[in-house]
Amino acid sequence: MQEIFKNNQEWVAEKLNVNPNYFKNLSEGQSPEVLYIGCSDSRVTAEELMGVGPGDAFVHRNIANMVINTDLSSMSVINYAVKHLQVKHVVVCGHYYCGGVKAAMQSADLGILNPWLRNIRDVYRLHKAELNAIEDEEARYKRLVELNVEEQCVNVIKTADVQRAYRDRNITVHGWVFDIHSGKLIDLNVNYEKAMKDIMEIYHLED
Repeated sequence: MQEIFKNNQEWVAEKLNVNPNYFKNLSEGQSPEVLYIGCSDSRVTAEELMGVGPGDAFVHRNIANMVINTDLSSMSVINYAVKHLQVKHVVVCGHYYCGGVKAAMQSADLGILNPWLRNIRDVYRLHKAELNAIEDEEARYKRLVELNVEEQCVNVIKTADVQRAYRDRNITVHGWVFDIHSGKLIDLNVNYEKAMKDIMEIYHLED
């Protein structure tokens, strides 16, 4: 743990060496353009994989990058980022070899994790025909990671805050996957405009 504080001191010195007002400017507020919703996996760090620094992205992380309407944490983050920070983009980023997705593919009883993983299993159920047709287990696993990202993008679009922001200022929603083997980000090219129109027919909330 002492190494962490040593690293912090070195980081502070490095930043001040480049810009003596770095932390003064940082303390004056934030205006990120991106809300990043990612996985809590220790191998997947949001700012590092995007190549951005403090103040550039508003970040929310949980197991398997889920957006669940009964999760007050993720709903509060979306509300604050979209309504108050006025972010221009919402990104849901999953990653291959995600432990949460892998656990959801198994039938083991994992206690308190069960209700959380059930949401991923619901994604599998929605896409069962496609997934069951994939004979290779690793390929099926990776495809579920992608489908989970797409479904969480849909869940983002279902929220009233994002619907209003789409109507008022054309906010965009993106689905990405981080490939741990290569370090590359993959854009799933989620058609958020079509999804928005399809969803608003059912989930649209009047002001």
